[in-house]
Amino acid sequence: MKLTVLGCNGPYPAAGGACSGYLLEAGDTRVLLDCGAGTLAALTARMAPEQLSAVVLSHLHYDHMSDMLPLIYRMQGKGKLPVYAPDAPAEVRGLLAGAFDLRELEHAEHIGALTLSVLPVRHPVPCYAVRYTAGGKSFCYTGDTNTCEGLTAWARDCDLLLADACFTDAQWAENKPHLSARLAARMARDAGAKRLVLTHFTPGTDQAELLSQAREVYPQALLAHPGLELEF
Repeated sequence: MKLTVLGCNGPYPAAGGACSGYLLEAGDTRVLLDCGAGTLAALTARMAPEQLSAVVLSHLHYDHMSDMLPLIYRMQGKGKLPVYAPDAPAEVRGLLAGAFDLRELEHAEHIGALTLSVLPVRHPVPCYAVRYTAGGKSFCYTGDTNTCEGLTAWARDCDLLLADACFTDAQWAENKPHLSARLAARMARDAGAKRLVLTHFTPGTDQAELLSQAREVYPQALLAHPGLELEF
């Protein structure tokens, strides 16, 4: 498998950056994971969007799906692209209805060469962590979440974990909608994940501090950045 980071900001893009968007490839299967602001341009620089096997939206906050709206124009007359998404908020999901082959993420099991396993996580709207497996390799993406029962077990022994790591220690609290970098690293360590990539950075947050706090727990942790490519 191969992961390419298209964007890693939230809840809005940094100057010259993009919100959450990742391209996962396994053989001839190409899946776009989330499609936040700026993601479509970054994707199009690498491949034609109509060559995607599917889009998987972890949840329907705008920083994870807003570029689905201009994608509607790109896909006109080119068939309905399969899009897996939660069923709420209904008013946001409704923006995609009719333009795509819209499917419920909760029931997703296979996309081409990929086998999927989903886990509901803790966020203000329905959100799912998704584990993708192909050829004996596994990739786990947490989506947006704070601490969540079962999340570490779900990521057990994965080859690559892409984890929400929005907050420094000082910024994090139990009632916040995201993990801290340290908590993401703790999850990777306890799950036995072979590699960890931190993501979902608010513009202006000290990413060096995030990385330092994560590496106190998981020394090999990496920061996501647009253009990062990892094969595993």
